[in-house]
Amino acid sequence: MTFLWSTSFVIIKLGLKEIPPLTFAGLRYSIAFLCLLPFAFSQKNKTIIKNLQRKDWLKLFLLGVLFYAFTLGTQFIGLSLLPAVTVSLWLNFTPLIVAVMAIFLIKESPTLIQWIGVTIFLIGIFTYFYPVILDNSQSLGLIVMSVGVFANAASAVLGRSINRKENISPLTVTIISMGIGSIILLVSGIIIQGFPPISSQNILYLLWLAVINTAVAFTIWNYTLRTLSAMESSIINGTMLIQIAVLAWIFLGEEISLLEGIGMLIASAGALLVQIKFKSRVN
Repeated sequence: MTFLWSTSFVIIKLGLKEIPPLTFAGLRYSIAFLCLLPFAFSQKNKTIIKNLQRKDWLKLFLLGVLFYAFTLGTQFIGLSLLPAVTVSLWLNFTPLIVAVMAIFLIKESPTLIQWIGVTIFLIGIFTYFYPVILDNSQSLGLIVMSVGVFANAASAVLGRSINRKENISPLTVTIISMGIGSIILLVSGIIIQGFPPISSQNILYLLWLAVINTAVAFTIWNYTLRTLSAMESSIINGTMLIQIAVLAWIFLGEEISLLEGIGMLIASAGALLVQIKFKSRVN
């Protein structure tokens, strides 16, 4: 699963040469939504959807906006402005922000290990970008990704709030929120960036991203949640930064200096410390 998600960064970078980011994101998740939609008509899921209350629909709508429209939309924009590894590294801010947000929203104070993880992560970020010399597109890219990271953190907290009740299945949550978010992305993309002619190669990219890297990966992810502990999942997810770096070097020619590599490893170690402890407590 982590390998599939890592390849997404490379495929998106290749597809962005022809398709604008918001339109690209909207197409990917709209197709994925259509792939998952038939499962909404099973007897179990129809009953769940029928019994949804107004506040449940509001939360699912907000999740669709925060996660699919903002988090994933900004990720595609970020990949159009920044190297794949930089985007992946910036996304590792998410567990740190979630840990801090948890203090105010669900009254969970970070442990000493989490604060050590935050410190290590920030040292890694500073090492990766040292010396800090950014052009306009990189500065804009980091601003966009920062918005996406905060949206991702908020959607993580909201997602836990929805799943904590256990009255809505994960599949139903995904179908409804993805449907809402993907429509917003696609409509916004077409209005703002247009709908360009798409080559057969990019159609294949879109189908692969939507069917394999989204719909199939979601199924695999649900299976792993039943067989792996939070710590095991966190460690495996932590390898994505390295996988993306290797794939971007092979297929995109994005080279990483020794200092950047060291900073990347330090940051991923810090994020892992925060995430393992945080997930263990939540689960």
